[in-house]
Amino acid sequence: MRLTTTFLLLLIAHLGTTGVLKVCPSCTIQTIAAAVRTAEPMDSILVQKGVYTCSDLEVKKPVSLIGEEGAILDGLGSGYVLKILSDSVTVTGLKIINSGRSYTKDFAAIYAFRANHFTLSNLEIVNPFFGILLEKSKNGIVRSNKIYGASKREDDSGNGIHLWHCSNTIVENNEVYGLRDGIYLEFVDDSMVKNNYAHDNIRYGLHFMFSNRDEYLENTFRNNGAGVAVMFSKFIVMKENKFTHNWGTASYGLLLKEIYDAEVVDNSFTENTIGIFIDGSTRINYLGNLFKQNGWAVKVSGGCYTNKFFKNNFIGNSFDVSYNSKMNDNSFNGNYWSDYTGYDLDKNGVGDVPYRPVKLFSYIVNNTPETIILLRSLFVDIINFSEKVSPVFTPDDLIDNQPSIFVFQ
Repeated sequence: MRLTTTFLLLLIAHLGTTGVLKVCPSCTIQTIAAAVRTAEPMDSILVQKGVYTCSDLEVKKPVSLIGEEGAILDGLGSGYVLKILSDSVTVTGLKIINSGRSYTKDFAAIYAFRANHFTLSNLEIVNPFFGILLEKSKNGIVRSNKIYGASKREDDSGNGIHLWHCSNTIVENNEVYGLRDGIYLEFVDDSMVKNNYAHDNIRYGLHFMFSNRDEYLENTFRNNGAGVAVMFSKFIVMKENKFTHNWGTASYGLLLKEIYDAEVVDNSFTENTIGIFIDGSTRINYLGNLFKQNGWAVKVSGGCYTNKFFKNNFIGNSFDVSYNSKMNDNSFNGNYWSDYTGYDLDKNGVGDVPYRPVKLFSYIVNNTPETIILLRSLFVDIINFSEKVSPVFTPDDLIDNQPSIFVFQ
């Protein structure tokens, strides 16, 4: 959203600033650097239409940097564009181009270090190395920004929104594409990622590690190298997200690795190679999710215990559940399975015959991927039926004893 003059005046009033400095080619102050030097704490700097050279500019006082429509900061391809090194800084309404690129430094359009109570909003960041990079910062808002590039290789690109050692931060309503990872979080606690659109990134739409007590709500991850990777974290809530069209030989909608005590609720996984890949994750509740037309809906690797799948819809997947072990400590009760062929004589909406979601052929494909070419053959139907009658290779206690006859709404 570009900022109109009326909105700018309302924003300045809302920020409670003490003074307003104008920057324009014909103004007394003609550069952003001069405005930052001149400003008093809590002043607003109003940047009017124009292109302003701005490289490695350090903001060391609490000010608001507000751009009118057409206000562009040009980093000239050298270093950072803006470096926020103070609390209570607001940057909004600007277009930022030509941040530096490096193989040894994480140059970014906006870099914040040890900042507190900051807001970065309504920015357009074009072809950066890193778009927004936050380090050891807290109580911040990153909202309604558009960050995009044209990266082709992981080793030559950075991330759109990158947080490291941060807390109590809100990342919402951003669109990020054409970069390595759309959003990346490491050692980020007590934060929320909401209603973002991460698409067409080289590696992940969202990637986070060692981050606890976070919420990921109402985001869309589409057509990335892989949708979301969640690693070595606990007390996570992932709710009402969309994972779609994340295809590739090693791709998935959601990867959970070494995750504990989490909630995966009301998400949709459609047309991914793997909907959810679970590895070494324990005490996770999967409730109300839609798995539709994926290669594998759920692929479970070793070390996964006391997970619960309840009231999920499994519709038209090549494989609903894949397991690499005969041991099972997870619950799959009360789900809807489109492949279920049982009956409901008492008309209570629950199938009278238990359902085994793990097919023998999925076990075979796990061990010999080339056999996938036989997926639709009569031979596969026969071996799946034989395993259903007398389980030998698949977990004999992995059963949905209460399969739903109807799709959950």
